[in-house]
Amino acid sequence: MIRHVVLFRWKEGTTEAAKQAVRDGLADLSNAIAGVRRYEYGDDAGLVEGNFDFAVVADFDDADGYIAYAQHSLHQALIRERIAPHLAERVAVQYEV
Repeated sequence: MIRHVVLFRWKEGTTEAAKQAVRDGLADLSNAIAGVRRYEYGDDAGLVEGNFDFAVVADFDDADGYIAYAQHSLHQALIRERIAPHLAERVAVQYEV
């Protein structure tokens, strides 16, 4: 199984409406793309200063499932239209579980 973890830091001034649009888009993705085994996302709980603002964790049966998700047109549109305009920083990792 492949686990994908991505962290976002929003640009200063990113509105709650923009953040909600990302959450809504992610909810749509998990239902629309085959091969997603587990999909979770959420805002940082604010327990430690300096953390990233938002996390996505997704599990796939194999690398092919992850690549299909990463390249899927709905995923690419979400990045382009809702995430990238508000993104200050992003880090990600994929690893075998």
